[in-house]
Amino acid sequence: MRSNRGRDTGPELALRRAVHALGLRYRVNTRPLKQVRRTADLVFTKAKVAVFLDGCFWHGCPEHHTVAVTNSEFWATKVETNRRRDRDTDQRLHDAGWTVVRVWEHDDPHTSAKQVESVVRARAVGPRPGGT
Repeated sequence: MRSNRGRDTGPELALRRAVHALGLRYRVNTRPLKQVRRTADLVFTKAKVAVFLDGCFWHGCPEHHTVAVTNSEFWATKVETNRRRDRDTDQRLHDAGWTVVRVWEHDDPHTSAKQVESVVRARAVGPRPGGT
């Protein structure tokens, strides 16, 4: 398990490079809500956008998730717990006025970066709940 990196993975670095190339600046591996112990891969604080890059195995990608052969019951429970936590995180952020973008690790980083850019730029100019 130690060899599984928590941050700075290949897909994360590719997404960050692509988003940076579009002129967007962000925080890395940061808690969008300080009181909630969950970190987003990219955080745009002013636009209130949190980007999560989900691993296919860990988050149960419908396209690429593989069932573990060894200790399968443990891993099935682990993945389902991760999915539940993802939904809970999305809801908490939404309730706090944030927009969540979820990207799979297998998605093209340039396509994903364009998606992130679209959301961030729309939030940066559009009205925000509770703001002016």
